[in-house]
Amino acid sequence: QVQLVESGGGLVQAGGSLRLSCAASGRTFSSNAMGWFRQAPGKEREFVAAINWSGLDTRYAVSVRGRFTISRDNTKNTVYLQMNSLKPEDTAVYYCAAGTTIPTIATPDYWGQGTQVTVSS
Repeated sequence: QVQLVESGGGLVQAGGSLRLSCAASGRTFSSNAMGWFRQAPGKEREFVAAINWSGLDTRYAVSVRGRFTISRDNTKNTVYLQMNSLKPEDTAVYYCAAGTTIPTIATPDYWGQGTQVTVSS
């Protein structure tokens, strides 16, 4: 059974940092693009960041560029999202996704169950 399990969410003050992890199991994702999305209350799910299979190509939403960094460790089948300078508007449930390529990451093959990130002002 293929699973993506996120962890690392929590409550943090504005300006703080969190590091999210997404551990994949059931198969290797070393040849897949991986991504992070988020959904705030009352809003649609939105793209946050994506990384290609090798880790050499990354993309970010404008709202997080310069503050968030996506990375991966294919030996651990894990992708990370380092979030710095957090703002209250970053509050959302963050989801991990596994797809084929970065351009198609919005329609991934697999989703994680999500982890809550809350940023207090």
